[in-house]
Amino acid sequence: MGDFYKPDLGANPDDPFARDAENKLVRRAFWLDMSDRSLVLAMTSGVGAHLPNPQKIRHLDDLGRGHLADDICTQEILPPVE
Repeated sequence: MGDFYKPDLGANPDDPFARDAENKLVRRAFWLDMSDRSLVLAMTSGVGAHLPNPQKIRHLDDLGRGHLADDICTQEILPPVE
């Protein structure tokens, strides 16, 4: 599994993806206070929309919400090899 997303805290010190030196979410309550539906919207249309799927999955697993991965991560459809 890939690494966690590392935001530019110089540009946005209040980024909800910020992690401490031990890789623990600084604003964990921000995520845990969201309903599943709100979290799906945040990760597909909001603050997490720009993250690649492996980082989204890693974040969801860390929050104990890995069951939402299918709702959040789009499947990449590759063209057939000729």
